[in-house]
Amino acid sequence: MKLRNAARAAAALALAGTLCAPALASPAVDAVSTCMTDNTSGKDRKDLTRWIFIAMASHPSLEDLSQVSMAAADESQRRVAEIVTQLVTERCVDEVRALMKAEGGESLGKAFEVLGRVAFMELTTNPAVAKSLQGYMRHLDRQRFEQAFAPR
Repeated sequence: MKLRNAARAAAALALAGTLCAPALASPAVDAVSTCMTDNTSGKDRKDLTRWIFIAMASHPSLEDLSQVSMAAADESQRRVAEIVTQLVTERCVDEVRALMKAEGGESLGKAFEVLGRVAFMELTTNPAVAKSLQGYMRHLDRQRFEQAFAPR
């Protein structure tokens, strides 16, 4: 049961890279989220983001954009399993126990979503990534924007 909840929580990381607004969390979820972000290194967060990228690249509409070897995907999954195991069973075990007691295992996913968002945000602060994210702007039809927002 607990392993299944940890697996679900890890799967929530895959969704955490979205730019949606964070959901309101309880104090117990906040405590686990804080513990997880405080107890992961920059390398851990890069490994999590790499795993999210690999998972997203497996979607049929994206697979032409990236060639990820099975070995690289497996190594990434192994590394994320290590991180999740360490967070849930060692680094944040007291906070996770309190959350499980207060709210059950389903809430653990919310804490992992916060960690995933933090990892994603760190990735986007890289100058090359930020530049790429802003690249679409050179293709905007500025005249249409001016017309849309001109005083009437």
